[in-house]
Amino acid sequence: MKILMLTPYLPYPPASGGQIRTLNLLKYLSKNNEITLIALYKNEKEKTYAKYLESYCKKIHLCKRAEKPWQIKNIFKSVFSLLPFLIVRNFSEEAKQTVEKLLQKEYYDVIHAETFYIMPHIPETKIPIFLLEQTLEYKVYQHFVDSLPFYLRSFFYFDILKLKYWERYYWKRAFLVGAVSETDRKLINSIESGIHPVVVPNGAGDEFIAFQLTKKDMSSPTALFVGNFAWLQNIEAASYLSRLILPKLIDNIPNFKLVIAGQRAKEKLKINSTSNLQIVDIDTDDVHLVKKTYETATIFIAPIFGPGGTRLKILAAMATGIPIISTNTGVSGLLAKDSYNVLIADTPEDFVIKIKKVLTDRKLYEKLRTNSYKLVNEVYNWKKISQKLQIVYESIKKHDTTPQSK
Repeated sequence: MKILMLTPYLPYPPASGGQIRTLNLLKYLSKNNEITLIALYKNEKEKTYAKYLESYCKKIHLCKRAEKPWQIKNIFKSVFSLLPFLIVRNFSEEAKQTVEKLLQKEYYDVIHAETFYIMPHIPETKIPIFLLEQTLEYKVYQHFVDSLPFYLRSFFYFDILKLKYWERYYWKRAFLVGAVSETDRKLINSIESGIHPVVVPNGAGDEFIAFQLTKKDMSSPTALFVGNFAWLQNIEAASYLSRLILPKLIDNIPNFKLVIAGQRAKEKLKINSTSNLQIVDIDTDDVHLVKKTYETATIFIAPIFGPGGTRLKILAAMATGIPIISTNTGVSGLLAKDSYNVLIADTPEDFVIKIKKVLTDRKLYEKLRTNSYKLVNEVYNWKKISQKLQIVYESIKKHDTTPQSK
């Protein structure tokens, strides 16, 4: 099949959830499909990464968007138009023209749009559009706005209303909508009853899936949290860990150590390393260090309270074979069960109790890591996810190009 795929980022390096997702989908989908990729980029350095995608794509078109989102013209356009800031800051006139030119001279079986805010680049067309929503953006934005001082919220609340309107608008314009979890599928359907999404989940990267589970030393346990600290949810989780959980663990568990690692960790967190706490910066393309950080950890702690998609960091922990203690929100959308694949905690006291329990009960420790490792191999691996997406593509091709919602 001939696929035209649009992404609001270059899918390399695998630095964010969206990049990891698209990179792995390209890797497997390219074996049976001819893919033309249109990707937005912010600066010249990003363009050098395109070479890593050449073996997966027949053609790659890189289109410039604003390098820094909070530019005066972006803010002005968002304030004085019906478009939300997310669409304005991710719009590229170059990308719009590129899509139009390609559709004039090429035929594609399916247009694959990753995220609704890439949709404004696609003109009216008879080619069916598959829109994959990695998360419900208005809910993520709502969480961000709620964290702001009250006197700043009014403008942003209006932007949320615009965001929700345009998300729904582009769902209805697509031939078929995809979600990354059953939770998101149900939420989309509850908001727009005429939309019936398919679930195409996230997965753990092949490089993280352990060949076999090796025995862990419990005498000097290392807890880990990994994230991209450009995102509010990860900053909140790191603060929660260092302020509310770590002091209690130091008092209760000998030789306990916490590692908080990720992009821009030191810059964004402003937390000093101590004998019990290590803050580690990881470059966007240093996959080796990310993998090593997971492999040397004893447990993974994810006190995530902000909404949005499914967490690839948790899937990576499952694949590596380390037990996970997270919130209900953190594992939302995953087929993970409390006390079977993961341990769920929603207060600092619960976290401390669950962490102590898993570190002192070897039988529970092995049960959790074994069951989560199996779950990744059976459900959350990119080869199987890509096969599912291939079936979705083929079903779209067989049907009429009548939109799913009237």
